[in-house]
Amino acid sequence: MPELRRDPIIDRWVIITTERGKIHADFEKMPENSQENNEACPFCMGNESKTPPEIISFREAGTAKNKSGWWVRVVPNKFPVLRVEGNLNKRGEGMFDFMDGIGAHEVVIESPIHNASFADMENKQVEEILWAFHGRIADLKKDSRFEYILAFKNHGAAAGASLIHPHSQIIAIPTIPVRVKQELEGSRSYYDYKERCVFCDIIREETEANVRIVSENENFICIVPFASRFPFETWILPKVHSSFFEDLQKTEITSLAMILKDINGRMIRTLENPPYNFIIHNSPCKSGNLPYYHWHIEIMPRLIKTAGFEWGTGFYINPTPPEEAAKFLREC
Repeated sequence: MPELRRDPIIDRWVIITTERGKIHADFEKMPENSQENNEACPFCMGNESKTPPEIISFREAGTAKNKSGWWVRVVPNKFPVLRVEGNLNKRGEGMFDFMDGIGAHEVVIESPIHNASFADMENKQVEEILWAFHGRIADLKKDSRFEYILAFKNHGAAAGASLIHPHSQIIAIPTIPVRVKQELEGSRSYYDYKERCVFCDIIREETEANVRIVSENENFICIVPFASRFPFETWILPKVHSSFFEDLQKTEITSLAMILKDINGRMIRTLENPPYNFIIHNSPCKSGNLPYYHWHIEIMPRLIKTAGFEWGTGFYINPTPPEEAAKFLREC
């Protein structure tokens, strides 16, 4: 059973688990740069028996669960960081706090095509991936043990992906991460002072300045943030204030799929398909609608390495001004 341990200095929880160490042994023979369907790839069509039984799938009518015929499939992670069975069993040992590693860890297999990207897919396919996120987040929120649900994608080995086949992950955890608390507290402080959502103000400011906008449509705007941590970091924000990703409606899902395809295509063309991390920043499960917090997506290409200065200070060194990065992506 994984275990959560709390750092008593900064209130950060760490997951201690041995299961994740098995990933490299299990996948070490997988050809990372293969461009064709791989018989050994557990996410390819026809290899459904290589994954745990599916939780949900979008598939052709008449096809059986855990068989071919799907176009999006969600399965439990074979090597979960947290396990869904059991109780939290919170306890202490002197000054130190523990709890059992209870949570959920799921994989969204985004396509049967082994090397597909958002840019390659039809808009409808990207919409279906987003609906999978939408449905799983909404369902996991019903479990009272979970405080936060994170949906994210690691693309490329440098970004932490173990397999090339397009996939994302969803992890439900029994505590609110420090990083999320910082974002919530900063947003709330801004709202308490100005009585406005900081993200809504960012959208207004960026629209007026029009120097860091990459792309936009009726419902979403994509920007390179003013204080970008990484070269070509981009954020996608809904234009209308909303606290929860899972409150998206059908027309908004369609618009979000379009802008995701667009920015992914721009990054592929200009940065030669870089490794990246894609993270949905959402409100905590039990927070209710927050007037000060605005869900959004952050995409971070992994073009530079984080080293001692960054780890030691929390500062980031970005060699590419956000205005130049936005112009480059916008004009490609």
